[in-house]
Order: sequence, then structure tokens, then C-alpha cells
Amino acid sequence: IKNPSSEKSINLFHCLNELKDNSLVQEVQTYMRNGYIHSLCGARLSSAQWSAVVFVLLNSEEGLDEFDLKNYDPSEESLMRLLPVVTASRKAVLSGCNIREEGFAALASALSSNSSHLRELNLSYNKPGDSGVKQLSALLEDPHCKLEILELGYCNLTEKSCVVLASALSSNSSSLIELNLSDNKLQDSGVKLLSAGLKNPHCKVEILGLGYCKLTEKSCAFLASALSSNSSSLRQLDLSDNKLQDSGLMLLSAGLENPHCKLWTLGLSGCSITEEGCAALASALRSNPSSHLRELNLNSNKPGDSGMKQLSALMEDAHCKLEKLELRDCNLMEKSCAALASSLSSNSSNLRELNLSDNKLEDSGVKRLSAGLKNPHCKLETLG
Repeated sequence: IKNPSSEKSINLFHCLNELKDNSLVQEVQTYMRNGYIHSLCGARLSSAQWSAVVFVLLNSEEGLDEFDLKNYDPSEESLMRLLPVVTASRKAVLSGCNIREEGFAALASALSSNSSHLRELNLSYNKPGDSGVKQLSALLEDPHCKLEILELGYCNLTEKSCVVLASALSSNSSSLIELNLSDNKLQDSGVKLLSAGLKNPHCKVEILGLGYCKLTEKSCAFLASALSSNSSSLRQLDLSDNKLQDSGLMLLSAGLENPHCKLWTLGLSGCSITEEGCAALASALRSNPSSHLRELNLNSNKPGDSGMKQLSALMEDAHCKLEKLELRDCNLMEKSCAALASSLSSNSSNLRELNLSDNKLEDSGVKRLSAGLKNPHCKLETLG
């Protein structure tokens, strides 16, 4: 057979295996045992040798729980050769492999097969282009696609990508529950489109990453609307490293105080939030007895003593369910420790984890915190 297709070659190996002629497979297995399979970069394997690699991987005793292309050859050409392994795996890590539109199209075509087992796909640090994202979005709408987790961080995506992604989120066929779009220039216009998808009753997305996406306070209004929707499934939202400011957090708080909001985890690290924003946040959570929020990340903001007083009072509220609070690099000092110690001593507080690293608490501040830690009502288990 001259230049057989990948599928034909694999079928041929199955036949040879049945006939107990496995010389080429043994050759590849020896290559793999010697560790060379992890350095295939630039290796000039023939089509038959590549097919033997695929055959061995598909029949490996180690199983196909996770496939990482970097362990073989991080290139688009290798992806094309190893697509049968990708579709047979539960999780595929293809990040930083210089995959472009052609590779995305081939991948989408392979994953649309009814035989694909893939549930998690990491494509971060690649360059899909609008065409590649369009192919992926169409894949998500395919009833044969079983993808539940999709990572597209740092893929140079823009507003145009959000149009097709929003359509995919709205599809009844989509199984997607986690989507990471961090480090892309989506801007407010892109988030507006995504938010429309999140509100669709068919959308199943529970986890959304939008860190460092060039967002402003306008995005907070769109997301607040999505959080307020009875049909939204969103439980985890990361907005870190966007210039939301206090005005943005005030808009977002309108969603947080809505009884329909199902959010458990909120990431607001490095969002230029001060005491005014913290006050709005605390007020929103206090006014929503049905709030589900368990984890809050406010790292690298400036809540000030007033903001900390508001947050500490919130944790003493009987309705507050916060269990994890991140306050690293928040310019906190001894005064903040007094309010925190009071909340730690409260019987109503549910806080289990508190991070105060990179703050100027000094010994006097730790002395105050220690008094709270000794209180029998304190439930804190982890302190940073």
C-alpha cells in the first residue's frame, strides 16, 4: 500500500497484529521505551511509522486519560498525525503548539465524530483566527460533540469570536460547562455578546474565565444581567486584571444581590477596587439571604480600613456563606486586623481560608488576629 491514510494504516496494524506480525509496532515500542517518543520534534517519521505510533498509543496499557502533545512534538503537523489519539482521550492538552486555522478545522472535524471520547480540551496559546473559532463553535453545537471543558486563553481572540461562541453557548446540543477566554482582547462589546448566550436557557456553562480581557465597568452591567437571569447556570466567574473599578463592582453587585444569582466563586484580583466598591459588594451580599457565594478573590486591590470593616461585618452576618477570602497585596495594616479578628470570633462566620500575604500587618496586627484564632467560634483552617 503506497502512502495509506492514517485510518487504513491503523487497520493494517490491527490485521498484522492478528497475524502476529508486529515487527514495526515492536520497533516503535522500543523507541518509546527508550524515551525517544518524548523528543519527536523534527523527527522524520514515515506515514507508516506515525501510524505505528498511533497504534501503540491507542493500545497502551497506560490508558488514554490525558494526552499532552508537548510530550511528543508540539506542532500542527504532529497534531494532524495524532488526531486518532486525541479523539480517543478524555483530556487533550494542546496549548502552545502553534496550531492555526487549518489545525483547528481538522481537530473540529475529528471531534465531530460519534466515536470521540474527548471531554476536556486545552487550546490556550495558539492562533485559531476567526475561522478556527468558527469551526470550534460549530463543533460545540454538534450533538456528537461531548466537550465539557474548553480552554482558549491567550489565543488572540476578539469580539468577532464572541459572536460564534455566544451562538454555541445558546445551543441545546452543547455540553460545555467550563470556558476559559482569559488573556484575549474581547472588550466590553465581546462580553455583551457572551452575556446574551449565558442568559439563554439552553446554556450549561457554569465556569467562565474572563481575566485580562480589556474589560471596563460596561461589562459588569452585561454580566449582572446574566447573573440575574433565572436561566443562567453560572457558578464561577473570574474577572481578574480588568479595570472594572468601583463603578463596575457597583453594577455587578446588582446581579449579586438578585435571588436568581447562583455564583459560588468570584475572582476580582487586580480590578482597581477601593473601599467604595467593597462597601457595595458587602451590601449586595448582605441584602441577598439566598446568596451562594463561597469564594471571593480581592487580591491586589485597595479596600482600605473602611472596606475591610464592611467585609468583616458581612462575614458576621448569619446569611453570609463565605468560606474563602483572598486579600493578598491589599495594602492592609494593623487596623484591618481588628475588624477581621472580630469576624473570626463570630459564631456566624463560615470562613475556612484567609490569605493576607504581602500586607503590612506587622506583629501588632498578627497579635490581634491571634486573639480571633483562639476564639472557640473561629472555624478558620488555612491562614496565609
